[in-house]
Amino acid sequence: MKNPNTFTWNAIIRGYAESENPKPAIELYGLMHSNSDLVTWNSVINGFALNGKPSEALALYQKMDLDGLKPDGFTMVSLFSACSKLGALALGRRAHVYMVKVGLDKNLHSVNALLDFYAKCGCTKDAKRVFNEMVERNVVSWTSLIVGLAVNGYGSEALKYFKQMEAEKWLPSEITFVGVLYACSHCGMVDEGFRYFDKIKQYYGIVPQIEHHGCMVDLLARAGKVKQAHDYIQQMPMQPNSVIWRTLLGACTKFGHVELAEVARAKLLHLEPKHSGDYVLMSNLYASERRWSDAHKARKSMLEEGVAKIRGHSLVELGNQVHEFHTGDRTHPQSEEIYAKLVEVTKRLRLEGHVAHTGHVYADIEEEEKENALVHHSEKIAVALMLVCSPPGTPIRVFNNLRICGDCHVVIKLMSKVYGREITVRDCSRFHHFRDGSCSCGDYW
Repeated sequence: MKNPNTFTWNAIIRGYAESENPKPAIELYGLMHSNSDLVTWNSVINGFALNGKPSEALALYQKMDLDGLKPDGFTMVSLFSACSKLGALALGRRAHVYMVKVGLDKNLHSVNALLDFYAKCGCTKDAKRVFNEMVERNVVSWTSLIVGLAVNGYGSEALKYFKQMEAEKWLPSEITFVGVLYACSHCGMVDEGFRYFDKIKQYYGIVPQIEHHGCMVDLLARAGKVKQAHDYIQQMPMQPNSVIWRTLLGACTKFGHVELAEVARAKLLHLEPKHSGDYVLMSNLYASERRWSDAHKARKSMLEEGVAKIRGHSLVELGNQVHEFHTGDRTHPQSEEIYAKLVEVTKRLRLEGHVAHTGHVYADIEEEEKENALVHHSEKIAVALMLVCSPPGTPIRVFNNLRICGDCHVVIKLMSKVYGREITVRDCSRFHHFRDGSCSCGDYW
């Protein structure tokens, strides 16, 4: 290439940044750093935000600020996306202040991203305030709020806003209805969910897509109607995908339906044979039934197939820095204080009558070993750090990449009461808002 100009460089960098391996984008960016412009910065930041590299996106945004370049609306959209994935609430709030200062709070795309950011950080009050203050709205605005309230466990409120959306003559999109059905599913509103599903086609003329059918399977499965969920799958107008079969498998594990679980597992072996979660679910189901030989076979086949288990981790923001923990993690500089706090927590919760839910440890080991394994789950370590390092009464927000286990759910409920903290945990499927010994999910999750 002979004497490439800025436009050419930007096109190349954008292509790399939006690929599965955005590393070359950084290298190319370094070559032209002195001549880089806002378009270049936005290309790289957006590429990282879209490709599961939120930490790198935030680092570049902070460097951009040091270099004196002022973000525009495109930057803000990518920034809020990265902040929401990392749970970087403090940085997102600073970006919000900046938006207002420079007038970007009138930019519809930026404000929609801000609303989505607050909802994904569990700050539904802030999300509603942003929505109510919007000068201009579109379907994305309504959908972001409805979906945000639904995943935070406020299904009734999500449906209230949907009814308001209808009253104001907005036409909901396919994604809006995913949020509506999600709200019904996560709040146990089975009959209501079926009424809304019928409305999609009969009233709005929208042909239900596989995502809508997946919500209906989830609706039945979460309610313990596992056989009905399987019947629904059998009658779907399209071939069910791996997500739908995995939903059924998860419900079978929870409610102890071994035969249907094996049916779902057989389908998943055909559709997505290398998914580690399926091996784990089957192993856990067999273990819960004390079929240790079958549980061992499931784990062994996972190893033989070269399938790596997804490692659980928890993120928590403290002092404008995001801290990451894994189960049993002792790499943090304050590990000694953290584990001392966990010992204290265990003692205080025992006084409250807590007994470890060792049934959630699917291994043929002694009860004491199971209790120790549960104490060191990553979300408990993250909460312990905040108890050590943040002032009393400060809200705590933890982001998990996997579903919170039953024992952690019970323990964190009690911690919110004993330590007087509001604790929010976002796992891979929803939010749990713990306060005064109860959870927003109503123990329906």
